[in-house]
Amino acid sequence: MVPESTGTVDFTVESETFQTWYKIIGDLQSGVRPLVIVHGGPGFPHIYVRCHARLWESKGIPIVLYDQLGCGESTRLREKPKEFWTFELFIAELENLVKKLGIHDSFDLLGHSWGGALAASYVLARQPQGLRRLVLANTYASMRLWEAGCRRLIEKLPETVRETIERCERDGMTKSKEYKDAELVFLKRHALTLDPMPEDMQVTIAELEKDDTVYLAIHGPSEFYCTGNQKNFDIIGRLHEIKQLTLVINGAEDQATDLCVAPLFWGIPNAKWVQFAKATHQPFFEEPARYFDVVGEFLMTRV
Repeated sequence: MVPESTGTVDFTVESETFQTWYKIIGDLQSGVRPLVIVHGGPGFPHIYVRCHARLWESKGIPIVLYDQLGCGESTRLREKPKEFWTFELFIAELENLVKKLGIHDSFDLLGHSWGGALAASYVLARQPQGLRRLVLANTYASMRLWEAGCRRLIEKLPETVRETIERCERDGMTKSKEYKDAELVFLKRHALTLDPMPEDMQVTIAELEKDDTVYLAIHGPSEFYCTGNQKNFDIIGRLHEIKQLTLVINGAEDQATDLCVAPLFWGIPNAKWVQFAKATHQPFFEEPARYFDVVGEFLMTRV
């Protein structure tokens, strides 16, 4: 049986104490560096990335999953204003988790989508000495470039879908059913192509629909329209400060287009870029065998 354990760590913000929920898959005492998975969203629970347990099963890499504040099993804070939800908040939460689990001297980090932007920001803000390798999966170095890339993809959608997106955004109708239906057309082409959708992703989306506080505060009304606190996110000018060996990943039809992914490869001194030809935004579902081989080999190969 796969060894698993769950728990919470206290996380204090301005005299308020919250709980960050985590799950460990494997054995932190195995002698193999653990991999901390930073999920996306923002505001998605960890459920959709728990498939990374496969790295313990195939490579013996201990996996640390956690729910970021405001989602999943961690403390929910629906009453907090938009200003509360910042990069610094989640950077501090990640730093706190790594220290309290006692892995800060030697660990790896994988961030997916928003989680990749957060992971890179954490490295830049804290320069963690124990971090050995970094995986930036389907993520972005600049929200401006993320949105620009998405708009190029929208231009290829059917005319009626494009017009609906543009009109709803112009007229402030982003909560309407027609806008969400148009977004779904985009997502089926550039977020996840599998039909039916994997159960873990279905559960994740259902959880987000119950509480989208964090998603709206940090991002906005849709994947391609940012109005939240990461609107001005741009770390391109600082990427040279990331010294860890880094694996950059995206899909050929990814909503994280080459436009926003390429700067990660160009800017990080020790970066490798792998693109998955048959995948969009979630290659761990769409090309799982190759994805876990690529990630596993990157984490385990000695330099």
